[in-house]
Amino acid sequence: MAEDPTSTGEAAEPGGTAHAAVTVQGLWKRFGEQIAVSGIDLALPAGRFIGLVGPNGAGKTTTLSMITGLLRPDMGTVVIGGHDVWRDPVAVKSRIGVLPEGLRLFERLSGAELLTYMGALRGIPAAEVERRSGQLLEVLDLSGARHKLVVDYSTGMRKKIGLATALLHNPEVLFLDEPFEGVDPVSAQTIRGVLERYTASGATVVFSSHVMELVESLCDWVAVMAAGRIQAHGPLADVRGGAPSLHDAFLELVGAHGRSARAGTSLDWLGGTG
Repeated sequence: MAEDPTSTGEAAEPGGTAHAAVTVQGLWKRFGEQIAVSGIDLALPAGRFIGLVGPNGAGKTTTLSMITGLLRPDMGTVVIGGHDVWRDPVAVKSRIGVLPEGLRLFERLSGAELLTYMGALRGIPAAEVERRSGQLLEVLDLSGARHKLVVDYSTGMRKKIGLATALLHNPEVLFLDEPFEGVDPVSAQTIRGVLERYTASGATVVFSSHVMELVESLCDWVAVMAAGRIQAHGPLADVRGGAPSLHDAFLELVGAHGRSARAGTSLDWLGGTG
């Protein structure tokens, strides 16, 4: 790993890292009568930019929540860096960074104060926190808002400061749930650049999305999820197969290829002049 989360490095050769960064076995989660995740087995390779994709309601957020220790599974195990997420949570949480859906931050702190606080919680020396915070704020284009309260941040700024808190301790694996949702193009490009530098240093990024074009442009390894199950996984080219794009392959895998608004359902009133 690089000395700090913003340093650059040589990109790992595709497929050059054989071991798994995350190993999931027999993962299940039920909410009442609804089975959200149905027996997932998955090995996510280290040093890769990994996309977990699926339609809304596929179980992506539930799966990431269980993998990162935010939600206890009904059955199954998750191992990260050789440590079981639920048996050795402290060891795991020191190795991962998380940007969850519906991010909640300490809004009455400024951006700089938030990073200082998070660094203290992580046990990072104060001088090192200051150094890393300054770099992260600069790279994420937040230097001008370092003394502004988080409550006054825009959606894009919140995503960026949340990413900064997730990267501050230089984790081995970074988990992001819909990191580009609601983010303007400029902020999205900034976030993308930081993530590409991070994976170039040998770290692993796992992020969920339902935007296939974004995943195809960023990721080199993909897992497709639908109805609580993994439908396909592997290098992007393998999952895409002979399809023109990941979007087409995805529609085929989730059984939605060629589906219109609802076959046989008329909308003859829509767009008429009355």
